[in-house]
Formats: sequence, structure tokens, C-alpha cells
Amino acid sequence: MPLQFNTVKLFAGSGTQELAEKISHSYGKPLGDKTLSKFSDGEIQPFYNESVRGSDVFLIQSTNQPTDNLLELLMMIDAAKRASAHYITVVVPYFGFARQDRKDKPRVAIGAKMIANLITAAGAHRIMTMDLHAAQIQGFFDIPVDHLDGSVIFVPYIKSLNLPNLTIASPDMGGSYRARTFAKFFNAEVIICDKRRKRANEIESMSIIGDVTGQDVVLIDDICDTAGTLSKAAALIMENGANSVRAVCTHAVLSGKAYETIENSVLTEMIVTDTIVLDKEKVKNATKIKVLSTADLFAKAIKSVNEHASIEELFTVD
Repeated sequence: MPLQFNTVKLFAGSGTQELAEKISHSYGKPLGDKTLSKFSDGEIQPFYNESVRGSDVFLIQSTNQPTDNLLELLMMIDAAKRASAHYITVVVPYFGFARQDRKDKPRVAIGAKMIANLITAAGAHRIMTMDLHAAQIQGFFDIPVDHLDGSVIFVPYIKSLNLPNLTIASPDMGGSYRARTFAKFFNAEVIICDKRRKRANEIESMSIIGDVTGQDVVLIDDICDTAGTLSKAAALIMENGANSVRAVCTHAVLSGKAYETIENSVLTEMIVTDTIVLDKEKVKNATKIKVLSTADLFAKAIKSVNEHASIEELFTVD
């Protein structure tokens, strides 16, 4: 007798509608019907226009521009719980506040832990995300975490470039482990750009640890916000004799003048994913930004969760 699984219902938050549609198409099931109403003062109220009773509900919402998107996600969780959903999984392609993962100066909040508490308290049974800024954030949750790895998407693309003298680089010391993870797929050397900041989004100085002479360098990072670090690292790498330099970045926050910074940089290209909705007009006019989709990977993970199957194979790079 075949195994029976609960009905799957996928719902999109308003901040991740486009990616959610791609995920639902890849999964083979249309998005559920949901409405987000707003009071005149801006207060929001999401509600489902169909029954979710006894269903495995997957709520897809990144928490960039975090206050609105996060609050909407929390209220979607609460609404599903009160509507008797069987199991609630929040699919958060980009987990905002992940850069606040520790107390690095006196009297600051540990935002990532607080958000983990809020998601759990709202009633989520599971969270699915990708490339957390710090992998240990998984431990902030008291519910299962499916932490998908962007290398599954990026490595095949880098291989397709057939770069003759590939070297992997980290734009800072904190990303060295991520860079080494990528390097092992290519048996490549790793170099590190050691940066010192004056304050958030402002670099005081940077130096290179390693030799990039004659190399085709690929910078690996998880978040690109203003693009200041990556553009400065790329310039320094080229000044030290590299043949070319590219950047791979999972979450394209791209705030402020990031698009212009990337276009004016020495980067050959910036490869990002669609975990965050990009400015369509700016991407259309950009010559250096290439977007790879995460939809198939998330769709496979959702199927595995619903069928109580292992997601180990989703970490296997072709």
C-alpha cells in the first residue's frame, strides 16, 4: 500500500511573490489563495482564502526590508496555526538580521536569535533557508532547520566557465570557511582579503593574504549589500596581478548605489541568486549581474520534507 502524505499548500508572502511562483511551478502545484489587507494606518492583516486544515503548509517569504516582510511572515504563521494547519514550514530564502549573530560590542541586540525566537513562538514547526550568514544560527532555533547550500547552484556555473587558472577568494576573514568549501570542488587555492572596518558598510583598509598573480579569481560571499567590500577586494586583486576577477554572492541585497558600484567595478561579472527580489529595471540595464534561480532546489526540498525523505542529496554538486 503506497504511503499517504498530507496535502501540500504553498503560500507566498508579498515580498517573495516572484520566487514563490517559480518554486510552485517547479513543484507542480499552484500557489494557494491568500490576501493581504491593509488598514489606512498601514497595519497589515494576511488571511487565507482557502482551507488549510490538516495540510502541510509552506510559507515562502524572505525577510529583506525586514520589518514589513518579517511581520507579514509571522502573521501568516499565526493565521495558519489558528486555521488548524497540520505542519507549518517557513521557507525563508534570505534570512534577514543574520548579520546580527553575536554581541560584538556592548549593549547591542543579537537580532538573529530574537528573530528565531519570534518565528518559533508564532507557531512554525520547521524553517528552510539558504546560506545563513553564520551557519551556527541554526542553533538559535528550537525547531528543525533545513539549511540549503548555494554551492549546489554556483559550482556548476563556475565549472562551465572553464577558467584556466582558477583561484577562490574570500572578501574577508569571516568568509574563509565558505571559500574553502568552494575551493575543494575545484582543487583550487584560496586567498583571503583581510579588511578592517571603521563602521558598518565602511571599510578602513584591506590587504591580500596569498598570491593572485596570473590567476582567474572568483570571490565568494553570502551577502552583497552596498557592494563596497566586493568592489574594493576586486580592485585590490587586479592590482596584484590577477587575470580576471568575478564575484559569487547568494543574497543580493544591493542597497544604496550597489548597482552602480558593481557596474563601475573591475569585476567581470557578479553571479547572484533570486532569494531577494531585484530591481527589474536596474538588472535589465546591468551588464555584469547574472541571476541564477533557487526555485528548483527549494521545490525539491519542499517535496522531501512533505514526504519525510532525506534532503542529503540536495547537497550533492553535479
